[in-house]
Amino acid sequence: MRDVTDADLQLLRLANPWLLDPGSFSGFVARRRPRDYIPRRLAAAAGWPTEARAHVLAGARQVGKTTFLWEHLAARGVPPVFLNAEELWVRAALASPTRALADLRQLARPGAPVFIDEAQWLPEAGLLIKGLVDGGLTGPLYVSGSSSFHLASRTRESLAGRASRAFMHPLSHAEVCADLDGVPPMLRANEARARFLRLAVTGGYPAAWTSDAPSGVLAELVHALVLRDASDLFRVQNLDAFRRLLLLLAGQVGSLVNYAEWASICGVSRDTVGHYVDILRESQIIFTVSPYAAGKRAEITGRPKLYFCDSGIRNAVVGHMQAFDERPDRGAVLEQAVAAEIRKHLDPLSPGDTLHFWRTKAGAEVDFIFHTKGELLGVEVKASTLREPELSRSARSFIEGYEPRRLVVINLALDARDRVGKTEVRWLPVERIAELWTEAPSPPG
Repeated sequence: MRDVTDADLQLLRLANPWLLDPGSFSGFVARRRPRDYIPRRLAAAAGWPTEARAHVLAGARQVGKTTFLWEHLAARGVPPVFLNAEELWVRAALASPTRALADLRQLARPGAPVFIDEAQWLPEAGLLIKGLVDGGLTGPLYVSGSSSFHLASRTRESLAGRASRAFMHPLSHAEVCADLDGVPPMLRANEARARFLRLAVTGGYPAAWTSDAPSGVLAELVHALVLRDASDLFRVQNLDAFRRLLLLLAGQVGSLVNYAEWASICGVSRDTVGHYVDILRESQIIFTVSPYAAGKRAEITGRPKLYFCDSGIRNAVVGHMQAFDERPDRGAVLEQAVAAEIRKHLDPLSPGDTLHFWRTKAGAEVDFIFHTKGELLGVEVKASTLREPELSRSARSFIEGYEPRRLVVINLALDARDRVGKTEVRWLPVERIAELWTEAPSPPG
């Protein structure tokens, strides 16, 4: 238990000038808004109630969580009490939920929101959230954190019924193309294609996307996202081995996970590699895609494949930032970009939204299989300018075995349709990738 000192109050006033001058809040939000701000599409936030309840927004560092919450609060027009948990005095002040609640009642107007940023630095974020909500906080509580690992593993108490959860990814193709709605169709398609291929190289971190020098921004992001978290948050001792593993993974996107091989190359134990992979996954740097199987004996059901959550981070790690058309690894880059884009549109809180790949012992493979809204969908990725509809033998094998309602071939140019039995086959150019989850399949004919 700890008293709030005069020095603490001075820091609080500096971070919350609107507590003394409520009229200064809108100007503060306007000044901190990035010059090239791109509005985020976070459907979950539309349903956030305004009564006393917690709203937890998680995601990797610097994807725009804090900016989004400031914009959300400005739209509500009610200044919050803002607390940045990265600061030592804030962590000390929030050590006891009961005492923190008593302090907030003296600081905040009734019904005013409370905004706790960088919650991954709190040793018991879940207990704090539970204590504030159960203790009678009169306004909504907004909590942002950059590491789902810390927000989850340090939470011993359930937040069921107390918290709404949302997750923010790097910018999606739809978000970076939102300003093209009024552009003539032919020009819009050409620009949307260019922006998808740029996303495949620079990724969707707002600072990199809006920069004239994204390579430097991404290099700084790699240091902040990976090495800082690895050393400061996760206490990784062997940073050289951690860096070697990261470089190895970046060169093997779309490959099967192989802890034994990676351990041998990095000079550490298999368990250490597994621990490092868990850190990268929980820090939203990488994600794994498990094999799809429905009991068929010919399917491979073992190791998952690995991708980066953001293509720009992957390319910065391997040190190749050339434009897409100039790259020798176009196939891997496009597959990585499609994987990341699909993941942005799957609901991580919905057990029905799952992403897989399909491979048989005979070598047949479909890049991605996912369920969304009750529909089974197969996706192949072709980094080529297709002129005529062509369907691979692997795709035909999957259709014969599962009869999905749709199978989509993402490519660089071709827009076409066909039907194989009960399955609609769609060749879809990259600029129209959103139709994977927005377009309903045609009825069987």
